[in-house]
Order: sequence, then C-alpha cells, then structure tokens
Amino acid sequence: MARVLAGMGIKKVRLTGGEPLLRGGVIDFVRELAKLRDVDGDPLDLALTTNGHLLADMAQPLREAGLQRVTVSMDAVDPDRFARITRVPDGYDNVLAGIRTARRTGLWPVKVNCVLMRGFNEDQIIPFGMFAREEGVVVRFIEFMPLEEDRSWSPKTVVTLDEIVQRMAEYRPLVEIPHARSETARRYRFDDGVGEIGIIAPVSHPFCGHCSRIRITSDGKIRTCLFSVWDHDLHTQMQRGASDEELAEFIRGVIQKKEERHHIGEPDFVPASRTMVHIGG
Repeated sequence: MARVLAGMGIKKVRLTGGEPLLRGGVIDFVRELAKLRDVDGDPLDLALTTNGHLLADMAQPLREAGLQRVTVSMDAVDPDRFARITRVPDGYDNVLAGIRTARRTGLWPVKVNCVLMRGFNEDQIIPFGMFAREEGVVVRFIEFMPLEEDRSWSPKTVVTLDEIVQRMAEYRPLVEIPHARSETARRYRFDDGVGEIGIIAPVSHPFCGHCSRIRITSDGKIRTCLFSVWDHDLHTQMQRGASDEELAEFIRGVIQKKEERHHIGEPDFVPASRTMVHIGG
C-alpha cells in the first residue's frame, strides 16, 4: 500500500497505533519503508508516534533502519500526575529517557503531543512550555476532539488555541512562526527564541480546507478524515488481485470524495464510525 501511495505523490508516512513499538517486526517494517522513493526519487519522510515507554531501547535501531522523526504522546510532565493518568508507576522516567535517547540518536525533531482537557490537565500548559525549553523538544497541544470511546466530549471540555496562547503568556509570550498550509499545527516560538510550541486546533480553528492527509487503518481501510462515517476497503482490493494501477484508481476515487470538513459542535454532527483507538491515533 505504501509503495502504491508513494507512486501517487505521498511523501510522508507516519506509523501510529495503538502502540507501534509493541508490533513484532516494526524495525524491519521501517527498514522496508525506507527503501521506497517518492515520485521525485527522494526517500519518504518517515515518522512514528509512540507512548514512549519502549523508546529508550528502540530509538537507535529505529534510526539505523531509516526512521527520521518521532512523536511521543504524553498528557502530563509531572511524574505523579503522569503515573495516575497512565497507571504505570515508573512510566514517566522511562518516557523521559526515551525522549532524551531519541534526541541523541538523531530522531529530530522530537515532538511531544499533549491532548488538553478542561478539568483534567489544563494546568500542565506552563509546565509543558518549560519542558519544551529545558528538553529541546517541540511540544504540541491538541484540542480535545469527540473521538473517545465513551462519547463524553462536550465543547466545555475543549481548551482552545486562544486560551493556550493566553495561558502560556503568563510564563513567556509566544510569537507565531510560519507554517506550511497543509500542516495541522500552528507553530510558535517563545519571545526569546528558545523553545517551540505547536497547537493543533481542529475545534476552534479548523484546517479542513488545507488537509492533505489520509489514513490507513491496521485492517487495511482508507479513512479520508478522522471523522469519516465510513471506511474504504483497500485490503480487499489487494486480496482480489488488483493491479497497482487498479489500486491507484481505487485510491483516486476515494480521495475525490474526501470530506469538505468536519462538523464538530454543529447540530448535524455525526460521530465517527470508529473511535481513535481503532483507527490509529
């Protein structure tokens, strides 16, 4: 699938989960992906999102296999809070060691993703800003989206981009820096130039019109949006013996039907057909 998509113009591939570092053969998979070339003959931009618990031991083999960047998901930078959230007593130290090892091995930039929820971890905004500066990583805050299993989302739980910027200014002001139109995050540096913060704000500042991403689930379905209410079965096309050109034609047909936008917070919003844990996130 990656080879066909690369031949159609895809330049970036990100491996997500669940937890991809639990997958047997993930290093060999990265090595095979690193052999692929995009339409310009360049290697693919390979990245991986992980919870970081196994990263300290695997960062070097992943880098040697061809991985270029890594993103670590963590929702607190306080060890006690982190342990309560993850239910892993010594998890914070392991994840921090993974982040530092990734930096040393050249998996750069290291990004740290934090999903903010009001009443849960919005008090971590300034500590994460300090963490970005001290550890030399890019911290990215993500607005809470209605993709969870128990469907408990409401607009009141969303800590918005504007609120994050305002709260961070209590520590140090942020200055917005340019970003590509297709990037999901708005990017900021602190006023003294030390440390970068990204904010992914699909609820308060939707970027649907510039989105160029598609997702392949672990069972071989294409999803054109996180909030799609249907899947497109690429795996079955392959099982039926479709040629590369037939697969490409199928993919083109799917992409041409990509949703114009999500409808979060609107009266006609329909929840996605599968929750985040089932579609890779």
